[in-house]
Amino acid sequence: MSLVEVRKRSLTVETTCHEGGPAPEISLKLAVAAAVVANPYAGRYEPDLLAFMAQLRDLGRSMADELVQLLGRSAIEVYGKAAIVGIEGELEHGAVWHEAGGWAMREALGNPKAIVPATKAVAVAGYRLMVPVHHIQASYVRSHFNSIEVGIQDAPRPKEILFALAMGTGGRVHSRLGGLLKENIAVNDGQR
Repeated sequence: MSLVEVRKRSLTVETTCHEGGPAPEISLKLAVAAAVVANPYAGRYEPDLLAFMAQLRDLGRSMADELVQLLGRSAIEVYGKAAIVGIEGELEHGAVWHEAGGWAMREALGNPKAIVPATKAVAVAGYRLMVPVHHIQASYVRSHFNSIEVGIQDAPRPKEILFALAMGTGGRVHSRLGGLLKENIAVNDGQR
């Protein structure tokens, strides 16, 4: 029996054409794929969440593939993930997405090195959450520290979870605060 029952999905694309200074040569695109899933453990404590986590891999793969198709694999420079658990669930029900969603994005992008940044919350329907993103190969690339909002007006309901994956085509439009530049990634350890 499948533990993953999807009620709805959402795909959001944010295109930044200008940030007050000179327009970039190429607009920055950030996108979020979200899915609203029934929480099989709502209202009760379940000691073993591993089966749910494993079954979420197919959903994660589908969402990651959707983002890659939308943005183009070679253009993607940032990623992140998030979960919003309805109020009859617990934070750990959203934490299953760390492996399922992160693994799916890494696979879709050719196994980049940097850890996938994440956030999660337990909240009511309509809650908005900022999904952190950073460079896919080196988490210390300061210009690529950014975020994108995720939320769906009627989700998550009390017995649901909203899972989200985010990807984008670059760093902040007018980044100028120094630090490691993407051109100088050399260590290949996911950090530098």
